Amino acid sequence: MSNPGKYTTDHDYPARPGTAGPRRGFVTVLLLVTLFAGCSSQETLDTGDNAPLNPRDLSGVQNAVPRVEPHSRYGNPESYVVFGKRYYTKSSSAGYTERGIASWYGTKFHGRRTSSGEPYDIYKMTAAHKTLPLPTYAHVTNLRNGRTIIVKINDRGPFHANRIIDLSYAAAARLGILEYGTGLVEVEAIDPSKPAPQPPAVTRQAVAGDPTTLFLQVGAFSNRDNAERLGKRLQSSNLGEVHITEAHNTARPLYRVRIGPLTTVDDADRISHSLISLGISDTRVMSD
Repeated sequence: MSNPGKYTTDHDYPARPGTAGPRRGFVTVLLLVTLFAGCSSQETLDTGDNAPLNPRDLSGVQNAVPRVEPHSRYGNPESYVVFGKRYYTKSSSAGYTERGIASWYGTKFHGRRTSSGEPYDIYKMTAAHKTLPLPTYAHVTNLRNGRTIIVKINDRGPFHANRIIDLSYAAAARLGILEYGTGLVEVEAIDPSKPAPQPPAVTRQAVAGDPTTLFLQVGAFSNRDNAERLGKRLQSSNLGEVHITEAHNTARPLYRVRIGPLTTVDDADRISHSLISLGISDTRVMSD
């Protein structure tokens, strides 16, 4: 099985000031493996980032229950840097909706401290996000099969190109993406101060078997000439069909440069890797 969690970095970013980083967490996970092995003959955790070797029955795992909570003291710096890239934490999750690729992380991080300070539990409905405030509650909908869950975002990640959210093992299982490694999803933040949220309406793309089209967005410009210059550069690189589209839901013109359509997430990853040699590293998967 190929688990996209292996692509994620240690979920200790940003680490609590004055504490140890990944090495301390590695010791913690080894201790937890030992404890679990001693307490249960039905379940075994692996030190690699995978599903449990003998997983529990997940039928009883419930959605996270949104509630009003203060922002984490440790998980919400104004900005932080991972792998040389700076990320800016949002002050609010109000109105946040995004479509993109979800991955998941598993046993390698089980029991380790998340960026919010809570321990990661593969059997809870949680997730990691690079910029949303911690905690944030959100609907996550699998656009391939229409399944919807509610997660508590309490960690930072995934720091792999073209991924917008990293789901816990249980959350990924409930959405039906474990066997595929990744999934095309829509993430919609929940305001816990309002009445109990209902799952978002199932859109046309959320019909099982519907071949939602993927594109790799390489850039977005307010000036069309800049977009066309990048488009010509990409065409000469023979990485795929290049499109320039104008966004109509913004206050000012925005011209997006995209490559596609793409068949799989692997195609997007392969093209993204090739773009690095052209000095282009900030890409994202989009869907139509």
